[in-house]
Amino acid sequence: MYVVIVANAPSLRLDPYREMIASADLIIAADGGANALAEAGIRPSLVIGDLDSLSAARLASLAAHGVELRRFPREKDETDLELALLHAAAIGATRIDILGALGGRWDHTFANVAMLAMPELQGRQVRLIDEQQRLFLVRDQATLEGQRGDTLSLLPLTPTVRGITTRGLFYALDDATLYFERARGVSNILIDPPGFISLREGLLLVVQHDDRGALQFAASVDNGSAAG
Repeated sequence: MYVVIVANAPSLRLDPYREMIASADLIIAADGGANALAEAGIRPSLVIGDLDSLSAARLASLAAHGVELRRFPREKDETDLELALLHAAAIGATRIDILGALGGRWDHTFANVAMLAMPELQGRQVRLIDEQQRLFLVRDQATLEGQRGDTLSLLPLTPTVRGITTRGLFYALDDATLYFERARGVSNILIDPPGFISLREGLLLVVQHDDRGALQFAASVDNGSAAG
């Protein structure tokens, strides 16, 4: 099951994601994400959270159109997005794309990224999607789709990530270790898509920019002189 979750990011525009949303089996709005969906003329299946970001008129309209409203107390341990993720996992989602989880308050963004490591999401393909970038977690191995020249950063979410091996990247890693407090994994380049990454221990965040850029390495990438 493919689920798209729309979070409550400031000034979120959904036009670039219409095709993605249309292909979802289920659309979940995390509280104020329902506002962005309404502005785009898209109706979610479920709105979940404390619903404090929605006006009474918006809530009435959603209810009148048969949208399920699942309200939680404002004084709760989970964020609205966390509740949406837990619900998606509970109903058996195998793929989850999250829109509107990046930008705005940095503490919210950091928490949203960290939630990729939730044990309930293990074994599911979960991505945070923004214009021209996507973030996902590697627990064991992953295929790196994209275009030649895309910039990728490999960022540990645990103190160490060991046994990292890559294929198709400008800076090749072979049984390497990356450390949380070091920036070695920033700004690698996809030169032979699809690439591949595997690891033996830890949690590794991949940040992939659909920029086909890396101008400082343009000659090497174009000539294919780097080994991946």
